[in-house]
Parts: sequence; C-alpha cells; structure tokens
Amino acid sequence: MGRKVILATCSLNQWALDFDGNLERILRSIAIAKSQGAKYRLGPELEICGYGCADHFYESDTLLHCFQVLRKLLESPVTQDIICDVGMPIMHHNVRYNCRVIFLNGKILLIRPKMLLDTVPFGDCILSTKDTCIGSEMCAELWNPRSPHVDMGLDGVEIFTNSSASYHELRKADHRVNLVKSATMKSGGIYMFANQKGCDGDRLYYDGCATVAINGDIVAQGRQFSLDDVEVVTAILDLEDVRSYKGEHCHPHVEYEHKPCHRVKLDFSLSDCEDVYLPTHQPIEWQFHTPEEEIRYECCVLYIGGVDSSSTACIVYSMCVLVCQAVRDGNTQVLEDVQRVVNDGSYTPRDPRELCRRIFTTCYMASENSSEGTRNRAKDLASQIGSSHMNLNIDMAVKGMLGIFSMVTGKCPQFRANGGSTRENLALQNVQARIRMILAYLFAQLSQWAEGKPGGLLVLGSANVDESLTGYFTKYDCSSADINPIGGISKTDLKSFLQYCVEQFQLTALKSIMAAPPTAELEPLTDGQVSQTDESDMGMTYSELSVIGRLRKISKCGPYSMFCKLIHTWREALSPLQVAAKVKHFFQMYSVNRHKMTTVTPSYHAESYGPDDNRFDLRPFLYNTRWSWQFRAIDNQVGI
Repeated sequence: MGRKVILATCSLNQWALDFDGNLERILRSIAIAKSQGAKYRLGPELEICGYGCADHFYESDTLLHCFQVLRKLLESPVTQDIICDVGMPIMHHNVRYNCRVIFLNGKILLIRPKMLLDTVPFGDCILSTKDTCIGSEMCAELWNPRSPHVDMGLDGVEIFTNSSASYHELRKADHRVNLVKSATMKSGGIYMFANQKGCDGDRLYYDGCATVAINGDIVAQGRQFSLDDVEVVTAILDLEDVRSYKGEHCHPHVEYEHKPCHRVKLDFSLSDCEDVYLPTHQPIEWQFHTPEEEIRYECCVLYIGGVDSSSTACIVYSMCVLVCQAVRDGNTQVLEDVQRVVNDGSYTPRDPRELCRRIFTTCYMASENSSEGTRNRAKDLASQIGSSHMNLNIDMAVKGMLGIFSMVTGKCPQFRANGGSTRENLALQNVQARIRMILAYLFAQLSQWAEGKPGGLLVLGSANVDESLTGYFTKYDCSSADINPIGGISKTDLKSFLQYCVEQFQLTALKSIMAAPPTAELEPLTDGQVSQTDESDMGMTYSELSVIGRLRKISKCGPYSMFCKLIHTWREALSPLQVAAKVKHFFQMYSVNRHKMTTVTPSYHAESYGPDDNRFDLRPFLYNTRWSWQFRAIDNQVGI
C-alpha cells in the first residue's frame, strides 16, 4: 500500500426513465475514471433511473428496471477493479428509499439510504479499505446543520462522498462550494461531490460542478455548464495530508461526543506502493460565473421588441454560440444532435448567426397600438443575432374578433382613452395578446411546411418572474408557450444580462431596447408615442417588486411582516403610509391573479423567490383578496 489515492467524481446528463442512455453514460464515466487511474468512482444521485421520476418512483417497473441495470453494471468488465458508487431507488420492508449502491468486482458492498429523509435501521455504515475509510452522504445532507460528515469525520473517516442532484439557481454555486470546503476545513478530510447535469425532464436544470476538496481547499473543479453528457473529474490526493491535518485540528475523543460509525471492512486498497512519483493536486481558486453569465449559460436548458423577448432571443443566440464552440472542440454528440434538428446530415455549424437563422424564427406582431421605434428595435436585434425574422400586423384579426362580438351583442367596446370603461379597456388589451399567442402557434406549426421543410417549431415565451408574481400578463396570451426560458428570472437580472450581451456579443441593438420604458403596447398611442408603461400599470417598479418577491417567498413574510421590514428598508424614499399602500396593493394584485400560476408556461427554476406553483411555491390560488385582518394590522401600526 501507498499513501496517494486517485478519486473520480462525475457529472452526468441523466434523463428520467432513460435506462439505456443512463446505463451507457454510467459505464462511460467508469471507463474514463479507470483510464485516469481512479480506484473509486462516484456518480450523481439516482443516476440509474434519473432524478426527476416523480410519481414514476411508485411504479414497480422503475424498481425492476433499476435492478436490471444494476445487474448489467455488476456483470460488466468495465466495473472491475474499481469501487463503483451508483444511485438508485431500493425497496426495503415495502418502503422505497433513495440509496447508494456501492460495489466492487461484481459484489455489492453496501446499500446506503439517504439519511436526511429517513431514519432506518439498515445501511448507515462506512467503508473501511486496507488504507483508508470512506463515508457517504447524499445531496441535501451536506446542507443539513447536523450533516453525517460531522460524526464520520470525528470517527476517523478520511474520504467523504456526496452524490447529488443539486439544481441550479442564480448565485447558488458559491454557497454549494463553501459547504464542500467547510465540510473538510474543520476536522480534515477529502470531499468528493458528484452532481446531475441537464434538465432531467422537469422544470429544474442541474448544473454539474463536480468537485474535489481536501482540508478546506478545492483541488479539482468540473464545469458548471456544459453540453457534454459525461464529465469525469479526477484528483490525486495524499492521505498523509489528511492525517497531518486531523492530527493538528481534530481531537474527537478528548473534546467531542460523536456517534460511532459501523464499518464494512473491505480487502481492497485505493493506493499502491508505486505512487511515490505521483504529483498531488494543488489548491485552486473556484472560478464563479457572474449572474449575467449564468443566465447566458441557461441556454443549456434549451439544448434539449422589449427586454423580456430580447432576453429570450439572446439566450437562444447564446446557445448557438455554445453549440458552435462544442463542435469546434470535437463534441460529436452535439454535432449529431444539430444535424438531426436541422435535418441535414452534412451540416457543420461554424457561425452562431448562421445556425441561429436555421433554428430560430422571431416575429414582431404589430398592431395599431405599436410604435415604430419598437418595430425597428426588434428588426435590428434579429439582424444582429441572425434569426429568421417576420413582421406582421394583427389588426385584421383583432377587428374580426371584435366584429363577431358586435354582431352578437350589438355593442362595440372602446379603450379607456376613447371613453370606454375599465372592463372594456382590459378586454381590448387581452384580445390583442391572445391573438398573438394563436398566431405564434400557427406559424410554429406551419412555417416549416410553407418552406417545404419537415417538422415544426417550439414556441418560446417571454414573461419574467416579477410579472408572474403580480399576474401582470394575460392568461392564455403570448406568455403561453411550450417553454419560457426567462420565466424564473427577475427583470433586474434580465437587464444586467442584456448589458452583458452587449459587451460579450457586440449586440448593440440591445442598447436602445434597454433604454426604452417597459410596455405592453396594448393601449392607443398618444401622438405616435407609447402612453402605457408596465410600471405605471403595476403601481410599482420592477426593483420594488424584486424586493417584495424575496420577502414574500424567501423571508416567508405575510402583509404585516413585510410592512414591518419595508418601513426600514425603504425609509429614505417612502413614508410608512406609502409603504403600507404598496404592500396592500401588491398582495391584492398577487391574490387576485394567483390563479394564473396554474397555467403558467414551464420554465426552468432560476430564482429562489419564483412563484411557480408546480413545485416551489405551494400556496393557494383562491384567496379572500381583501386581506382584512392583515391590512387592519398594518393600519393599526401606521395609525390610520
């Protein structure tokens, strides 16, 4: 035995119930790990079946196929002479558990369940090889105040593994990295973090970031965003560095009480006596992406006029940039995918704008309420990113719809500017928005046919998280789409992202788009100029909405608690009476429009205060919108 070990952790693009593909990627990662000399390979959480199976976990077929894949792994020569740590569901005493299955040379050594979810009498063990001791924890157990690695470290465990399905949020990576570093900083040790990558068929995007740390330092880093299906990160580490660190910093039997760990002894060594000339990995600085870069790389999710629609367009263009770079780097899988999408087996994408032209169609749907400035800005941006661009007018369709209504009722609604009521004004706005959705789907389904090409197009939405929070959009309008790339991103972050695109891609057309006031352009113009603005309609600015959204979701504030916090946060700009008015107005808008979240277009989860009721914001969609008790508490505080 020697003292240095080579360890491998992985990021895999696993898909729910894709057992063939998942098996292939697992075997490929093991082969890569072995080729780099690793003796222990760690994979992401539930990698055999995919993490996002949801109710499929209750199906017996899911368990059956997982065991069939496990058998293939046990029998494969690829898995010989390396400890393999894979994730799958296991049924024990008629209860399903999220487990790690650790095996070597065709023999299962340990089945270890996720302890944060269940307290169970089986599997809470560690592996004791001839030269070291290895302990497992899974995903959220790293985030728990009493993480398993605490007791394991105090009981002499030197290597910790974490197989995770940690989804991406803006600004989350630094927190995750700090937790990994902290896990080994206090009592010493090596930490291996493996993660899922890709979208796994749900609203989440898993961003990779496979990591290896030792004694509080990061020594190996995987990519946070990548189009590669399989990424293996290896590191050479000296166990004596761990032992020296523990000797100085950790005296468990003198100072701390801890839970002793049951050991599974194994006649296997991760090191050998020929390792004296192996160079060990040195500490590195983690290269974090800015939020603007993270939004850019959100286009990895897609690989399966105004600020909002421009952001969606820029994300698609960013995808084209990444795809062309991946092809230049020799990624044959990406090349095959592109050729299949464009239906041309000889095509090789080299220029992002040319690729954008082939796969992306933009359309400016003008009405009599649209300004010439907005039309020109949309045209200029389409020209710079290379999309196939169309201009069309929806007035004929709007008049046709209103003509049917007038024929049946004998009445013709008017805009507020022309003397109409609030109900008339809203209905006239909504009919424009909904006709745009119908036309978007019509062109998506038939534009390829009109050009003699096979297939159809996805419809991409462009409603941001702040608009969803207040319901400032029309139900079943042009915000309804197949996918909404920006549905989980705040308006504030989107503006920063567009500025990033100006600098990164030289998309100068974005400057005038960012300078224009956000508007739906659904009400009549005044002297040819826009008179309607989003912030005026909503009664608050987007920056105010971002603060309110975080207080509502992250800080768990109801109306009264939010008021109590905001009178201090906004004391320089607003009086307590003005703060009270804004809080009341927000909660009335939120509760009246909450029903819209039941039909919101799927978007990947990017912001921790997102209002998507499908998974992250489990609140009612029917409220007593008067909030009488809560608002009375605010009034009593203000002295009304």
